Amino acid sequence: MIIESIRIVVRPTKREQFRRALAAWAGPTAVENGCISCRILQDGSELDAFCYEAQWKSQDDLLRHLRSEHYKCLLLLMELGSEAPLVEFHTVAETKGLDLIEYARSEP
Repeated sequence: MIIESIRIVVRPTKREQFRRALAAWAGPTAVENGCISCRILQDGSELDAFCYEAQWKSQDDLLRHLRSEHYKCLLLLMELGSEAPLVEFHTVAETKGLDLIEYARSEP
């Protein structure tokens, strides 16, 4: 699995317009082949900062997404930011959940 994470800071006057545009862009992304999940988060302490996060089944799925015409729209949205976006891709080899907490809490 690969996690795509993009943080974009916008001017306060463009916040709502940007949020709507990013939400409209994310909808079609969520139904792309290989997309596990796609969401938009807004930082509670920094209301002008948006984080787009998507999880992809494979690198091939992610690369197809990055090469798509649809992705060009996100690149344009990134340019609207008031500062350079923070773009990160994380390759996940293993995911654990409550089982890890239970294991950690049961060890002396």
